[in-house]
Amino acid sequence: MVANEIVAKISVKPYSYKELITLYGVSQRTFKTWLTPFMEEIGEKHGRYFTVKQMEVIFRRLGFPKDVQEV
Repeated sequence: MVANEIVAKISVKPYSYKELITLYGVSQRTFKTWLTPFMEEIGEKHGRYFTVKQMEVIFRRLGFPKDVQEV
């Protein structure tokens, strides 16, 4: 890691679409397009948030957002 590089930390917890869009820095349309191939594995979102298990699948399939590390 470069001395001047700032890396945020992220925990695997329930996230909403809006929070994920902010983390990944993309539009809602782009993010939904990214998730489409994995929706069967992710499963249906119940309520406002993706569950922890769903978030593990999302992070495993899409990778962690740029400049973010897992806590």
